Amino acid sequence: MGLEIFELKDKIAMVTGATRGLGEVSARALAGAGADIAVCGRSTDDLKRVTDEIRKLGRKSEGFFIDVISKPSVSEAVDRILETFGRIDILVNNAGVNFRVPVLEFPEEEWDRVINTNLKGYFLVAQAAVPQMLQNGYGKVINMSSILGAVGLPHQVAYASSKGGVDQMTKVMALEWAKQGVRVNAIAPTYFETELVTQIRNDPERFKFINDRTPMGRWGYLPELEGAVIFLASPASDFITGQTIYVDGGWTIW
Repeated sequence: MGLEIFELKDKIAMVTGATRGLGEVSARALAGAGADIAVCGRSTDDLKRVTDEIRKLGRKSEGFFIDVISKPSVSEAVDRILETFGRIDILVNNAGVNFRVPVLEFPEEEWDRVINTNLKGYFLVAQAAVPQMLQNGYGKVINMSSILGAVGLPHQVAYASSKGGVDQMTKVMALEWAKQGVRVNAIAPTYFETELVTQIRNDPERFKFINDRTPMGRWGYLPELEGAVIFLASPASDFITGQTIYVDGGWTIW
């Protein structure tokens, strides 16, 4: 058995939050491994940009508007993807937001926004996309988690709570769907230089703390996420389900 075990030729992948950051990297990685990509997000301009770039890789790609906290929007997007591609083999749940203030200052509306987007959104998208995977007897679900699902940091109460929930959701989904051919795993990155963490990246004290706290002494580079995404989407991981893989430079081994 050679490297073909990592190939995704003729597979169809749906990626939420695919127009920037970790989602865009995931979409490109899957396309590079041979998959056709349903690019999902809320920015029309960015949907066009990412789909055009994936097409340049020789893969089929279409953009789909989705609001992951709206069940009608999610259902409509999944229906349109199925009409366009015929099926969904791989789902990457990635759309997410953050808000950082101390617990006692945290606004209720921001709690709802973070939890609904990062946790409820994954649930709604999986609930819409997975039934056809179960019917086909095959599927890969990758939930984008975070090291903050396992460790705590100040000012991250809603985000950390949502990612801890993602880790547990991943286990429950994996248990329920394992015998029907659908594997569900999570990827938990450390700090990568994306738009979501620009504020932290530009804070010298916090930037230094992250470097000092990480055994490898630095932030992650976006291409370093690609291997985990391809692995969990490919036949190479067919006997793995319910797991969270940490791509964190060693942060969680302390």
